[in-house]
Amino acid sequence: MKSIFFFLIGLTASAQIATIKVDQAGYLPGAPKIAVVVAAKAHGPFIVRQTPGGKVAFRGTLSAAQKDANSGDTVETADFTALTAPGRYFLDIAGAGISWEFSISPDVYKRPFYLAMRSYYGQRCGMAVDLGPEFPGYRHEACHLVGAWHASSGKTGPRASAAGWHDAGDYGRYVVNSGITTGTLLWTYELYGAKIGGMKLSLPESGNGTPDILNEIRWNLDWMLSMQDSEDGGVWPKQTTEKFGGFVMPETETTTNYVIGTGSAPFKSSCATGDFAAVMAIAARTYKPFQPDFAAKSLQAARQAWAWLDKNPNVLFRNPQGVSTGEYDDRNCADERLWAAAELYRTTRDEAFHKYFLANYKAFQVRTPGWPNVGPLALWTYVLGKGTDHEAVAAITAGSVKAAEAIVARGVSDGYRTGMTDRDYNWGSNSTAANYGMQLLVANAFHHDQRFVHAALDHLHYLLGRNALSLSYVTQVGAHAFQKPHHRPSGADMNPEPWPGLLSGGPNRARQDPAMKSMPELPPAKMYLDDQASYASNEVAINWNAPLVFLLAGVL
Repeated sequence: MKSIFFFLIGLTASAQIATIKVDQAGYLPGAPKIAVVVAAKAHGPFIVRQTPGGKVAFRGTLSAAQKDANSGDTVETADFTALTAPGRYFLDIAGAGISWEFSISPDVYKRPFYLAMRSYYGQRCGMAVDLGPEFPGYRHEACHLVGAWHASSGKTGPRASAAGWHDAGDYGRYVVNSGITTGTLLWTYELYGAKIGGMKLSLPESGNGTPDILNEIRWNLDWMLSMQDSEDGGVWPKQTTEKFGGFVMPETETTTNYVIGTGSAPFKSSCATGDFAAVMAIAARTYKPFQPDFAAKSLQAARQAWAWLDKNPNVLFRNPQGVSTGEYDDRNCADERLWAAAELYRTTRDEAFHKYFLANYKAFQVRTPGWPNVGPLALWTYVLGKGTDHEAVAAITAGSVKAAEAIVARGVSDGYRTGMTDRDYNWGSNSTAANYGMQLLVANAFHHDQRFVHAALDHLHYLLGRNALSLSYVTQVGAHAFQKPHHRPSGADMNPEPWPGLLSGGPNRARQDPAMKSMPELPPAKMYLDDQASYASNEVAINWNAPLVFLLAGVL
């Protein structure tokens, strides 16, 4: 008994050094399994031990050392791909100590998917939320129920405030960010519904005959529909308070939620309207087997938005005077318009949308998507939806494969096996890592290449702990997950852990908040603070979680 006690004490103490970086959720049995080791004293063999007990399950030899520019680390790798038996394990390396525990299992990503997707339920606005007995105390009352028209909207008086997701660490709701978020999640169902359609998320709507992922997305779609002007089809950009509120629970922030517009006619914005049209066109496809009336409503809304967009192609948005909440100030709405055309064509096969897409797609290149850059989604959906123009399909496929191969090539030379460049360590860098994973899986759908799937997994491994900080960037996933997100419910409640399933923004070389400016200058992959005050590195956001959900679903 005494020897077991000292073994466990040693396990805890050594793990704090965190020189052995592993995916703290774990690895799939048939996929590559690699740990990254940073320890000048590490040498020779490594051992993988079972837990509990410490029985040797695998022995191997560390790779030659290489310098990793983005972290400044000199790293070696421990490859235990040949270990396929399901179980719980840790690495033991002479001179380096031991790793955090991890699993090998076919279902190793089922729990992270559940938490990451269910995090949206925790972000619901306008209703009481309770994560239930699994997470006692994680709850809030109905919130943000008082709404009105802002002077910038072109209307006056009271206005309903209901449904939607709190966008990030704040309590605002924004159509532009909801656009790429909701579109990515709907795509997740379209591509991987056979794997995830039956997964329960413990929602109030569970058991109603609609897949739970679509039940959750519907909550945000209902809010987005409320942001469309029924008179002309245009869409207002956001519904928020005039200024960010404090770190209080959502029901405690009772300031009026305003529908905010551009400040002059036509008051709606083109980027918001384009995102809206695209998302509603996808919703028309995905909900048709389950909620046909809602699907028809979504398609009608998408067509109305397109008609407005056709007349108002580039009405831009800036915060009006007196408003300082999130701006999402995209200065070019051509990509949103192309995405709307592509999704409407995929849903309706209407030649008018096809003609617009073919006339404009060549102006866009396959890149990693983001809220200011939804052009890749337009290109990809044309191929995924079996577009009929062979030249366009061939060009988009070739561009997607080329871009994926470039990510793979960067990962081969990167110490932590990601495609991240030094420039990628910016605000929301972890969403870039997740979006690289999404991009690789989409390319694999066009042109099957196991390298793309393995590289996508490498980006997931990075997010779940195999990174320079040996930190799982998803709350309550892994033995060493980040603890202090810039997220108001996590900061304002009395729970010991943050709300589960949230992806941190991640390292940010620009140090764009006061907390980060006090940090010493470090390599970009280490410019991170697990601190509530660090909104530039540790905020959470719905658009960052969406590609994580997609990536997890893709590798389940």
